[in-house]
Amino acid sequence: MKLARAIHFDESDMNVFHSPARTGEWCISGGFEFSNWGEGDLEGKARQAFSNGWLGLETFGRVTFVAVTQIEPAEVEQVEQNLAEHFVRLYGAPSVEAAADVAKTEIQHMSEMCEDHAPNTLLTVVRELTGAGVHEAFRVITPQETQLEALAVHGSLDE
Repeated sequence: MKLARAIHFDESDMNVFHSPARTGEWCISGGFEFSNWGEGDLEGKARQAFSNGWLGLETFGRVTFVAVTQIEPAEVEQVEQNLAEHFVRLYGAPSVEAAADVAKTEIQHMSEMCEDHAPNTLLTVVRELTGAGVHEAFRVITPQETQLEALAVHGSLDE
C-alpha cells in the first residue's frame, strides 16, 4: 500500500501555515476541514491552508508538498487511529469507534490516489470554493521532473 509523506524543500511552510506539518509525517488531503467554509474564512494563513495544504496525520498541521512512498500495515492502523481520534477531539464525533470508518475511508482515498505513482512522486493540491462546495485538484510531479534522489526513503535514521 502507498501513502504520502510531508516533505519540505525550504522553510516556507513554517511561515505560511498556522500549524505546519512535520517533515515525514503521513498526510491526506484533509479537504473535509473546509466543508463549511465561506469566502470570509479565507484570510491570511487560513487561506493558505485552504488553497494548497495537505493535512499531516500526527500534528494535523499543513504542508505544501507530499511524496508518495510505501506504508506498512501497522502504520496504516496507527494513522487511521490518529485520524479517528482527531475526528472525536476536533469535530465532535461521538467515539473513536464511530469515527473509525470515516478515517479508514479518508486513508483509503489517499492510498488510491498514490497507488499508481512511483515512489518519490510529488503531489500538490489546489482548492477553490465553488457554488457546489470545495473543489480539489491535484498535480503530480514525477521523480524525473524533480531530479531528486531518495526523496521519500522509508525507514528511520535511528536504525
